[in-house]
Amino acid sequence: MSDARAIITTLRDGGHPSAADLQWFAQGLASGAVSDAQAGAFAMAVLLKGLGDEGRVALTRAMRDSGHVLQWDMPGPVLDKHSTGGIGDCVSLLLAPALAACGAYVPMISGRGLGHTGGTLDKLEAIPGFRTGLTEAQLRAQLNDVGCAIVSASAEIAPADRRLYALRDVTGTVESVDLITASILSKKLAAGLEALVLDVKCGSGAFMKTLAEAEALARALVSTAQGAGCMTTALITDMSQPLATAAGNALEVIEVMETLTGTSVNSALWDITMALGGEALALGGLADDPADGAMRIEQALDSGAAAEIFGRMVAAQGGPHDFVDRWPDRLPAAAVIREVPSLRSGFVQRVDGQALGQTVVGLGGGRLREGDRLNLSVGLSELAGIGEDIAAGDPLCMVHAATEAAAEQAIAQIQAAYALGAALPEDPDLILKRIA
Repeated sequence: MSDARAIITTLRDGGHPSAADLQWFAQGLASGAVSDAQAGAFAMAVLLKGLGDEGRVALTRAMRDSGHVLQWDMPGPVLDKHSTGGIGDCVSLLLAPALAACGAYVPMISGRGLGHTGGTLDKLEAIPGFRTGLTEAQLRAQLNDVGCAIVSASAEIAPADRRLYALRDVTGTVESVDLITASILSKKLAAGLEALVLDVKCGSGAFMKTLAEAEALARALVSTAQGAGCMTTALITDMSQPLATAAGNALEVIEVMETLTGTSVNSALWDITMALGGEALALGGLADDPADGAMRIEQALDSGAAAEIFGRMVAAQGGPHDFVDRWPDRLPAAAVIREVPSLRSGFVQRVDGQALGQTVVGLGGGRLREGDRLNLSVGLSELAGIGEDIAAGDPLCMVHAATEAAAEQAIAQIQAAYALGAALPEDPDLILKRIA
């Protein structure tokens, strides 16, 4: 019979616990049989010694199976996408309805803002009345009717992860690739997916700053998901600058709606959505290959089919029934909107994405501690991108704030986050690598 101390000792000494040991430990996390001290020691031992490929798969399966695992019997494939997080990354709001328009079923379990990065659930809650907490019966009914739902994880989904996730933050073990992998995938696989596409961000606005770090995580995620029985590919994508031209909850929803309705299209946001959707459709058998899948996603966006499904999803989850037609009137607006003037002339060379994300948090658009109430209207819009020619005094972006004092503080932070120079830099590649 397993026990926590023996499992921790095995890890500490460089050994690999058995799948049965890890199953026992995950169940103990969920039930409370494993203490906080033991969970913290386990996380530190995994960070320092690693689990190995088989152990990482076993822990992921065990954490998935610590709670309820959804099963589906749908007329099309059950697909999803996960992003490791970045600035202005609102792809999920475009991709879920686009996949549904192509015949997929998308039970997208999403998260809230983490650190300097925004959260999909927070963005959707900028829509008045939008509910992210659905019962399983409500989720099943909506998937049958609409084809997609974007929801928070229920208490029954991967409870071992919920416990370990909270402890990792206070024990200095967040950076473990094994624990990151098991955390992400245990929740996604508990949703009963047939296939998953991963968007692993790399650059100044991402958690993984270098290509080597992002590739290590992408390979761990793909091999583990496949080992756990879910067809998976990953794209490593650029986060050296915000993906959208906005950062902040309601402001990113505005950019999504402009894209869905054809009012204004951000090419980077559009291209990443197509690429990720193409991978998902190919994995699910709804496209011949990723290129064919990308064309189908583009057709869903171009034709208005994705916008129509997005509107139905909003209405089904408690938002306005006329949101697609009346979104400019339905979203909250900040009390203070100010230009951020550039202090010098030149081409934008670099953007500190993490600093921009932290600025949004400071404005009230993200959490400094768990339970913080967000101001969903604040953030940044019309962000200048790498390679843009800026004259001194021209705006780097617009800041949306609750007060003049908050706007002034944000302006100084944004000016410091931009580096300008005389040489025209190369445009960064949007997709850096594909891992399958």
